[in-house]
Amino acid sequence: MEKIEFDYPAQHKVLKRAHVGVVGSGDLEVLLEPLEGDRAHVSIQTSVDGFKDTWKAVLDRFFAKYDGAVRIEIHDAGATPGSVLLRLEQAVEVSQR
Repeated sequence: MEKIEFDYPAQHKVLKRAHVGVVGSGDLEVLLEPLEGDRAHVSIQTSVDGFKDTWKAVLDRFFAKYDGAVRIEIHDAGATPGSVLLRLEQAVEVSQR
């Protein structure tokens, strides 16, 4: 089990929480909640060790498009990078409804 954290700059306020996905075999859960200030913070708890560079690449790609001030918690059970991006985008969509 590995815990990884990242911070990103943020430009806009987010008003609503979001929860998407479930932790299960090969999947992940994303919890998104508004954060005060001009930063986004991501905390990942994963069952697969040694993939920090891959997580960084996925999150860099996500935050190149998304600039909300949020705290994101990811609970991972071996999801692929494509699944991670999909869940992050779903969380943003839910937070904007």
